[in-house]
Amino acid sequence: LHFCSLAAGSLMTTKHSQPQSTFAKSLTSTSTNTPYFKAAESTEIPSYVTKCPSNGLCSRLPPDCMTCNTNYSCIYGKPATFDCKVKPHVHCVDQNNQEQENFTINMTCQFCWQLATTDYVCTNSTNCMTVSCPRQRYNATCTVRDHIHCLGNRVFPKMLYCNWTGGYKWSTALALSITLGGFGADRFYLGQWREGLGKLFSFGGLGIWTLIDVLLIGVGYVGPADGSLYI
Repeated sequence: LHFCSLAAGSLMTTKHSQPQSTFAKSLTSTSTNTPYFKAAESTEIPSYVTKCPSNGLCSRLPPDCMTCNTNYSCIYGKPATFDCKVKPHVHCVDQNNQEQENFTINMTCQFCWQLATTDYVCTNSTNCMTVSCPRQRYNATCTVRDHIHCLGNRVFPKMLYCNWTGGYKWSTALALSITLGGFGADRFYLGQWREGLGKLFSFGGLGIWTLIDVLLIGVGYVGPADGSLYI
């Protein structure tokens, strides 16, 4: 009897302890883990908020800070008005310094690639020749400035003329050509070493080469050897 009572007692202990451990685990998993991840998601700030000035004019917000009802049926080149709304976590005000969420944007009906060159920034190329004939072009990637609003993609490709500079001054090249051109100083300055040595050992082509270079540099026909523009 004593053995049976011990066995029955241990069996009852086992049956009661197992649900408690399972219930404890369920409490642990639901009361600590799940709310923790929900809180982390709710407090996360979107990356676009860093681009949005706080309490500034809504009409001056960058396009990444708002959502607008774009009307592609507007007449090209004519003024157009679009209804916009700020994105979450963005705060802006109107002309009376009153906070608002819904506002209108006034802009010209045109696509981003049709904007004036002063309204976007493009990448530069240092591989093409600016003094070639015909003048070379290169593939550039252009991005619209933040305060400019337009239709379509704000980042677009465009063919541009080579317009980079290596830091050479036209006035310096012309001055060297007039004063020390007979020794090839102008050609050395422009990075044209072979022509500079030719002028040096021929005394400027007995003066003829010197006069020709003064004219060619003066009209801009002779430029830097790297193909860049004068400053």
